Amino acid sequence: MHPLNPTDILTKITRYNLIRNQRLIYIDVHEAVSGKLAGRFVAVPNLINIIAKQEYQGVGENESAALESCLAKIKDVQIEDLFPGRPGKDPPGVP
Repeated sequence: MHPLNPTDILTKITRYNLIRNQRLIYIDVHEAVSGKLAGRFVAVPNLINIIAKQEYQGVGENESAALESCLAKIKDVQIEDLFPGRPGKDPPGVP
């Protein structure tokens, strides 16, 4: 048992790098250690401090399935469209 608050979620992360059009984003696959996620594994595209919209996150029963789900959702999506932001503006950190 981990010394956590009742609503805390602790995850173990495996990080992947996706390079698209000479730009890099991370995809972190979270495995719940304590608490509940949307699934056993959740793959989240991110720019370290900005996470992708929920519609682009993948869920699966194992790391591979979550990553595949995420990659299928973002396959034909421009990087700047993955993240919340003002219409027509890149989110901070996207060159």
